[in-house]
Amino acid sequence: MPKTAVVILNWNGKKFLEKFLPSVVLHSSRDAGIIVADNNSSDGSVEFLKAHFPQVEIIANPRNSGFAGGYNEALERVDADYYILLNSDIEVSENWIKPVIDLMESDTSIAACQPVIRSYHNPEKFEYAGAAGGFIDLYGYPFCRGRLFQHVEDDLGQYNDTTEVFWATGACMFVRAGTFKELGGFDADFFAHMEEIDFCWRARHAGYKVMVCPVSKVFHVGGGTLPKQSSFKTYLNMRNNISMLYKNLPPQRLAPVFFARLVLDGVAAFKFLIDGGFSDFWAVVRAHMSFYRRFPTHRRKRKMISHEDVSCIYRGNIVVDHFLRRKKKFSELSLKKIR
Repeated sequence: MPKTAVVILNWNGKKFLEKFLPSVVLHSSRDAGIIVADNNSSDGSVEFLKAHFPQVEIIANPRNSGFAGGYNEALERVDADYYILLNSDIEVSENWIKPVIDLMESDTSIAACQPVIRSYHNPEKFEYAGAAGGFIDLYGYPFCRGRLFQHVEDDLGQYNDTTEVFWATGACMFVRAGTFKELGGFDADFFAHMEEIDFCWRARHAGYKVMVCPVSKVFHVGGGTLPKQSSFKTYLNMRNNISMLYKNLPPQRLAPVFFARLVLDGVAAFKFLIDGGFSDFWAVVRAHMSFYRRFPTHRRKRKMISHEDVSCIYRGNIVVDHFLRRKKKFSELSLKKIR
């Protein structure tokens, strides 16, 4: 088996390490080394690891540079053929590593892969962050097999096929180490949220594939670092999404998509305001201000990418399909639009 490292990025997540690291050690030690990369925690995480898990390697990052920067810094120090990026709030199951590595070994064009992600608190359901593999629509809105916006399906085996997807979740992402380095890792400016989608998009530009392997299943708590209703989370998602679009869209789609997003993001902002969410309204405004303020940086990044109209994009508007046409499940979408 190729050299594999499970790398858990931690920031003040001692309570999750206490709860979930035992299952990682139990079900992973035979197939991979286990590393915790700590983003300068202040809750005693490192001391806890040294006292209770001496077999786990610790990489101490000098600062909290978020998910993207934290992993970039840590993985520079990890010697492996495959990295498994694993959130600290995930319970893994028996034989969760080998099926995914075997799949990636069978096809060197696979850059990244994820298992099926189920909810820890509702194990019969998929989990929001990844479910059974991710897609985006023409306007950059992400969704999953098993999750459209806030509607999450029960896992009834309906997505038990090993298949290509557009993006693999950063909550549990298997990635080929050489490809991660080739592509320059995550975009550290993202800090957190959307960086895995951006990475997968850049991998597709470079001719690689992204897969989901349903033989492997893990169970995710979700929302461990930022609460789901956090306006800072709204800001990061909005800012990083439009940055990702500008970097990756082919030239012929750039102007129409950006015009549509200005309208759609405006509608979202005013809906937040009407619903009493002024902080979320302001988060959307700040996200767009941040993008335009840093436009020269985004333009330099765009010039570094060879743009192609890649596959596995939903050639429709998932907002319209879900909220107006009442499509609640991935299986209700027209699969002819995914090409």
